[in-house]
Amino acid sequence: MSDANPTVSGAEGYPGVGRVLVVIPTYNEADNIRLITRRVREAVPSVDILVADDNSPDGTGDIADEISAADDHVFVLHRAGKEGLGAAYVAGFAWAKNKGYDAVVEMDADGSHAPEELHKLLDVLRDTDAVLGTRYIPGGSVHNWPLHRLLLSRGGNIYIRMALGMPFKDATGGYRAYRMAVLDAIDVAAVASTGYSFQVELAWRTYRQGFRMAEVPITFTEREHGVSKMSGNIFKEQLLRVTVWGVSARKDAVLSRLGRKPRQGSTWP
Repeated sequence: MSDANPTVSGAEGYPGVGRVLVVIPTYNEADNIRLITRRVREAVPSVDILVADDNSPDGTGDIADEISAADDHVFVLHRAGKEGLGAAYVAGFAWAKNKGYDAVVEMDADGSHAPEELHKLLDVLRDTDAVLGTRYIPGGSVHNWPLHRLLLSRGGNIYIRMALGMPFKDATGGYRAYRMAVLDAIDVAAVASTGYSFQVELAWRTYRQGFRMAEVPITFTEREHGVSKMSGNIFKEQLLRVTVWGVSARKDAVLSRLGRKPRQGSTWP
């Protein structure tokens, strides 16, 4: 079913969690979209899927419409153009809220996030508010990445922990589950990041609000089809934002200890 027909399936949902929507942003994923939706449906039949397509020139949106027409658990949100990963997720979360879902899951379209591990995130979500799929704890792993990219990712996450004081080993990962109440409380529509730093900002806002958060190990496998959207510029933007947030947080902490109110218009989330 496309976004033109907003009827949502009547599934009872995932036990202990409720109705779950897996949001899959796409841009030029024609080679992957059939496989990833099929794997999700086979792995956890009780969840629904929303393909948020940024007007892919390779016809991904049309393929998603075909899948949706044949499966009432799959929906398509057609967006005007490529606006970034964060914007696609925000639109998908808003769609989920409007349809009354209890939780949402972030998942890449390229197969790097194994749908067969989705139950692990949802099982833990029963007793918490947000679950981060993590590559860098015991049981987690990364496959088919060159060494330099693995070092950048692990080093970036170490820096994020130092700059922001969050305990998570993988704040940049994109395989996650959130209860809708969390997204409402952190005002996800106000998240400024649109690229991969979106994941860090979302985790940071959730952590600052004091929600219960957990990490579960996942297996990350580099895509086999298509081209990765990650670039050096995206990585630099992510670290720059983290630096600004960390500095602002420390300034506000100092002001608070001095009995003064943090400045208005802060540049951190």
